[in-house]
Amino acid sequence: MSGMTGPTDLPGGSTDLPGGSTAPVGGSTGLTDSAGNPLIRVLLVDDQDLVRAGLRGILRERFGFQIVAECEDGSGALAAVRAHAPDIVLMDVRMPVLGGIAATAQLAAAAPGTPVLALTTFNDDEALAGMLRAGAAGFVLKHVPAEELQRAVRVVAEGGAWLDPAVTAHVLEVYRETPARSPERSGALDRLTGRELDVLRLIARGRTNAEIAADLSVGEGTVKTHVNHIFTKLDLRDRAAAIIFAFDHGLTDDR
Repeated sequence: MSGMTGPTDLPGGSTDLPGGSTAPVGGSTGLTDSAGNPLIRVLLVDDQDLVRAGLRGILRERFGFQIVAECEDGSGALAAVRAHAPDIVLMDVRMPVLGGIAATAQLAAAAPGTPVLALTTFNDDEALAGMLRAGAAGFVLKHVPAEELQRAVRVVAEGGAWLDPAVTAHVLEVYRETPARSPERSGALDRLTGRELDVLRLIARGRTNAEIAADLSVGEGTVKTHVNHIFTKLDLRDRAAAIIFAFDHGLTDDR
């Protein structure tokens, strides 16, 4: 596969056959899992053959997933999204030609309905911070157990965010060391109540809903309500976007 940077079609997209003909496989047949649920359609973007092979093994149809295409770098991601309409893009951070940050920014601008989950290693904190700012819905470590990766892909494909706790603190530290941007939506903060601002500050520090509930001495259900109000009032997609907003508007204690 050396030298190829565009998408490689897999079951769920189409595959080139000898003679230049193509045969549809998977995606147009409405495949479902054993419970009758539609398979989650995944686009893999990673420059390492072994990594993609491992991901194919973890995200198999028997587990509720369908790899519709692969790219060896970010340059083919947008075209692959337009051709295969995946539910989620699993994106490596550091790749040749076009890296994960630039590719994620392209997708956020041209295909905002397709969430990106970043693949990372422990020592990629600065790049991960860039991925979140570019629009990724979260990040997961490459060496996590298969069940955790599957859970992360499901959560993000369904519109949620996934921030791996093993590296979240380090990524947030990168934000704390970066000068805050000039607020572009400061007026939006006026829509939040005092308690909602408290919750948003705690989200930016990487707190879970249960931890926020303990910090504020309220029920977890109350926290969930506040979080939903924050997302609605600030027009935020998920928790990752809330963290970006909080840091961009200087809502952290150490700024």
